[in-house]
Amino acid sequence: NVKPFVYFINIGNLAGKCMSDLKGIFNSISSKVVEYHDLCHASSSWPEKSPIAHEENGMWYWIEKNHQYNCQLWDEEDMARRIDVEDSDIALNKRNIDQFNQKRNDAIESIDEKILDFLVNVKVVDSAWFSSETAGSIVDRLSIVSLKILHMGIQADRVDIDATQKGEAKSKKKRLIVQRNDLSFCLNQLLQSASNGKAFYRIYRQFKMYNDPKMNPYLSGLIK
Repeated sequence: NVKPFVYFINIGNLAGKCMSDLKGIFNSISSKVVEYHDLCHASSSWPEKSPIAHEENGMWYWIEKNHQYNCQLWDEEDMARRIDVEDSDIALNKRNIDQFNQKRNDAIESIDEKILDFLVNVKVVDSAWFSSETAGSIVDRLSIVSLKILHMGIQADRVDIDATQKGEAKSKKKRLIVQRNDLSFCLNQLLQSASNGKAFYRIYRQFKMYNDPKMNPYLSGLIK
């Protein structure tokens, strides 16, 4: 049932709304992010296709892309640990990891850009607190912890392992759920405070120099 998500499909067009609208949007984001991640995991078409249609280049579009890249990263990381394949297969996994990680970081920055667009007219008060972690980076952490919860649950449900291993997996899953709840709370606090001008953050950019052929010393010719 995707009805709860209908209201945010076109959320990318909401820049410039009044402060009461912003508070309403930001008040629901963290819980909807958690719900969306779980909905993706339950969809047979994921990660190739989102179970929810999002307007291209809107905030939720980039939340979708961030989660998609994290899921693809997870699979590639698992495959890169194989020991029964050729080295060339592992090299391909490593290159895919590099590409998905760059895309993941780009999506985080795009999430932050869209959120800051919403906040452009908010006056920041002198006593506002500064967050060194951006809203986009918290969304990214929520994505990753959702994957950990999913896969730890798969381990806990295995029938081919002993009770001790199953118990450990169940215990770890519970702690991961606590972590996700804490992250959700922190995202709410940051966005609610930011919508009131009581908090702010900056986008610093990742500057992945090793992915830039002009800056990577081996690709640019600096080291021969």
